[in-house]
Amino acid sequence: MLIPSSLWRLPVEQYLTTVEVARRYRTSPATVRYWRHTGYGPVGIKVGRKVLYAAAEIERFEQALVGSQEGAA
Repeated sequence: MLIPSSLWRLPVEQYLTTVEVARRYRTSPATVRYWRHTGYGPVGIKVGRKVLYAAAEIERFEQALVGSQEGAA
């Protein structure tokens, strides 16, 4: 999945690390890495050896989760 260029210009504070994403979802960083490997979860941006997650992408992922849960109810 391609990241919109508008996300590339976000202030650095608006990006979360793998550890921060794991804390947000109360899971381990290994789980977040596994999600990335399988294509599940928020889309990350690789910067050197790190993967960063834009706050807007986290919100998009959460909205998709809410939508899928509402559709299943």
